[in-house]
Amino acid sequence: MPGKLTQPPFLPTNREEIAACGWDGIDVVLVTGDAYVDHPSFGVSLIGRVLVDNGFRVAVLPQPRWDGPDDFLRLPRPRLFCGISAGNLDSVVANYSANGRVRERDAYSPGGDPYFPGGRTKRTKKNRRRPDRASIVYASLARAAWPGVIVVLGGVEASLRRFIHYDFKQDRLRNSILADAKADILVYGMGEVQALEIARRIDSGRELSGIPGTCERTGPETAPEGAVRLPGWDEISLDPARFMAAELEIEKTARSGAEKILFQEQKGGTAVVQHPPPPLAPAGLDRIHALPFARRPHPAAGEVPAWRMVRDSVTIVRGCVGNCSFCAISRHQGNRVVSRSPESVAAEVKRIAAAPDFGGTITDLGGPTANLYATRCKKGGCARRDCLMPEVCPHLEIDEQAFLDLLSRCRKTGGVKRVLISSGLRMELLLKTPALLREIIRRHSPGRLKIAPEHTEAGVLELMHKPGFEVCERFMAAARRAARDLGTRLRLRPYLISAHPGADEEAARRMAERLARAGLSPEAAQDFTPTPGTISTAMYVCGISPQGKKIAVARGRAARRRQRDLLQKTTGRKTRRRPAVRSPGPRSRK
Repeated sequence: MPGKLTQPPFLPTNREEIAACGWDGIDVVLVTGDAYVDHPSFGVSLIGRVLVDNGFRVAVLPQPRWDGPDDFLRLPRPRLFCGISAGNLDSVVANYSANGRVRERDAYSPGGDPYFPGGRTKRTKKNRRRPDRASIVYASLARAAWPGVIVVLGGVEASLRRFIHYDFKQDRLRNSILADAKADILVYGMGEVQALEIARRIDSGRELSGIPGTCERTGPETAPEGAVRLPGWDEISLDPARFMAAELEIEKTARSGAEKILFQEQKGGTAVVQHPPPPLAPAGLDRIHALPFARRPHPAAGEVPAWRMVRDSVTIVRGCVGNCSFCAISRHQGNRVVSRSPESVAAEVKRIAAAPDFGGTITDLGGPTANLYATRCKKGGCARRDCLMPEVCPHLEIDEQAFLDLLSRCRKTGGVKRVLISSGLRMELLLKTPALLREIIRRHSPGRLKIAPEHTEAGVLELMHKPGFEVCERFMAAARRAARDLGTRLRLRPYLISAHPGADEEAARRMAERLARAGLSPEAAQDFTPTPGTISTAMYVCGISPQGKKIAVARGRAARRRQRDLLQKTTGRKTRRRPAVRSPGPRSRK
C-alpha cells in the first residue's frame, strides 16, 4: 500500500523531474490534450493532486506527439494504470467550429497555438497538438509504449461519448468511446472518487468491475441483472429515432438519482455497462480544493490563455439542475448541486491574495451556474430533479443570505480589492433574490452582466428546456430599476443560440426583432453545435422533438449562415462564434 508523499510544486512530466521528487518509479501516468496547468480548474491536475495526497506517485504527460509512442516513452511504465483525457474540452469541439471549420486558436495550448512548433508542416492536421478523438489516439499510443498497461479513460470527452453518440465532424453516429478505444474502464463525471478507487483496487489486486461512476466493456449477452437496456447499435441503425429514446433514458436516469445500471450494445459485438455515480459531499469538495496547487502553468508550458481566464477564480459550486437541452454540463458534472463551505472558499481566496503577482481582483466566484450556490432541495431530492422548469420549484431552497455573506467575507480578505462573478447567472433565481441582484450590480459585475435567454421564441425555448423570454424581460426591468436606484450604469451581455433544432428562418427573424425592441445586442450569439451527449444533439440527428414530433433542423453551413445573417441584418450587429462546450470549472455558461 502507498505511504504518505510530499506534494511536489508540480507533478513531474519527465524522468528527471520524477527523480527530483525522490521517487524510484511512477504509479500512474495521466495523459492530457491540454498544456499542463496545475490549477483546480484543470481536470488532470485535480485528479493527480488527489492521487498524490493518497500516497500514489503520479506523472503528467501533456499534449504528447501522436505520430508514435516516443513521447510516452519519456516516462517509465506506470505501475498501476495510464489515465487518459482529451483535456478540458471534447477534442472535436476544441478543433472545429460549429460549421466544421478548423480552429486556428486553442486556449488550452501554449500561446493559444494549436500546432506543435516549427517545420514546413506546422499548420497541417498531423501537426496539431490535440488530435481528433484524442482519447482513442492516446489509448492506442499508451498500449504501444507499454504493452499490457491498464488504460483508464476520463475527462469531458469520455463523459460525453460514453454511449453511442453523434460526431458532428464526421456527421455520423459512433460507438461508445470505451469500445472504440478498447480501454479497460471509463470514468465519467469529475472523477476524483473513481480514480482513487481504481488505483486502490489495482494496487491491492482486486477487479475493477462495479465501481460507481464508471463504465466497463462486456459482451452483448452479459447484461447485469436488473440493468436498464438502452436501444443499441442495431436498433438505432434500423430506426434512428431510437437514438433519441436512448438519450432520454440516460437523462432520465441521471436526473432521478436512481441506483440503476445502464446497458447498451455497441457495434462489433461488445456492450457498455454504466454504474451509478458516486456521491460527493461538500466536505469532499472542500478537501480537494485545499490541496497545494501551484495555480499556474508548468514552466515548460509557458503562457496558456485558458489559465489567464481562471488563474484568480474560485469554483464555489459543482453540478447544475437547469437541464438545458443543449448543455453538456449535467452529463459531466451531474444534476446534483454541491456547494463548498464558506470557510473553504475564503481560505482559497486568501491563498490567491497572498501570491506576489496577485492584482487585487478575484475574477470569478462561480461554477456552472454561480447563483445555485447554497441551494438545496427541501425534500432531499426527487425523481424529476428539474428545479427550474417550467418554473422555479417551490421545494428549491434558495439561501440568498449565504451567498451575500460569502461575497462580503471574500471581499474583506486582505489584499482583495474586488470580487467578481463572471460565471453565468440564472435570471429566474435572481428575480427571487433582489438583494443579491443589487449587490452583484453594485459590486460584483465584471463590466457587463452575463445572462442567457438563448432565444426569444416560445417553441424554440421549450425545446431548449428554457423559460419563456418573458422571464428575461422581467429580469431586465428589475435589473435596470436596481441600477437606476444605485446610480450605476448597467450593461447586459446576452448569450444566444441561432439555428437550434426547431428554429427556422422565420424564428431567427422574429428573434432579431424582439431583441432589438428589448435593446439587447446579439454579439454573443453562436451557431448551434451538435456536441455529443445532449438532448439537442439527439433532436438534430433525429429531426424530432423529445416528444417525437417532427421539427425544423438547419443542416449544413449555408442553412446555419442564413439564420445568423437574419439576426445580424435585422439588428445591424455582427455575431461572434463561440464554442458550445466549456470547461466544467468557473466561467461555464448557463
